[in-house]
Amino acid sequence: MEHPLEIFKYCPVCGSEHFEVHNFKSKKCCDCGFTYYANPCSATAAFIVNDNDEMLVVRRAKEPAKGTLDLPGGFVDMGETVEEGMVREIKEETGLDITNIQYLFSSPNVYVYSGMGVHTLDMDYLVRVHGVVPAIKAADDAAEALWIPIAQVNPAEFGLTSIRNAVIRFLREYKHWAGAIHTAPALEG
Repeated sequence: MEHPLEIFKYCPVCGSEHFEVHNFKSKKCCDCGFTYYANPCSATAAFIVNDNDEMLVVRRAKEPAKGTLDLPGGFVDMGETVEEGMVREIKEETGLDITNIQYLFSSPNVYVYSGMGVHTLDMDYLVRVHGVVPAIKAADDAAEALWIPIAQVNPAEFGLTSIRNAVIRFLREYKHWAGAIHTAPALEG
């Protein structure tokens, strides 16, 4: 896959074709002096866990990786905090109104969209849902939403590499949390 800057041939300010590589993450126009930086976009993913040690996952309704499992989440919009973006994405994809999220970890990613590699910084959050969980309604770019016992979550069913890697990390660390601080019985395996 080509570097994202290779796609942009002309200066977006003046239209000059003298839009040249400035360094590994930027191009500079030799005519007007504009410099464009290809910085990563912010993206989120939620590990939503209920009191029964089940994780809420969604099935992707669109490419890339249509039909595979995914976590609720997506791109953060301009003018939003990452937390606001996470809460919005959960609402859009599952119908859940979430108010309490806990940051877990982040990882760099390249999300292929419309044939272009979009560099992102994925931020993963834990959302604990207690008590009776309202009905989940898959919507937006989620074709289906389902609860899976954490002990039965199979990372290979997640179609996006970054999400699969995050699920692997989450499962490894969740087993540690279950034994150390979780009030539910420790997971087996």
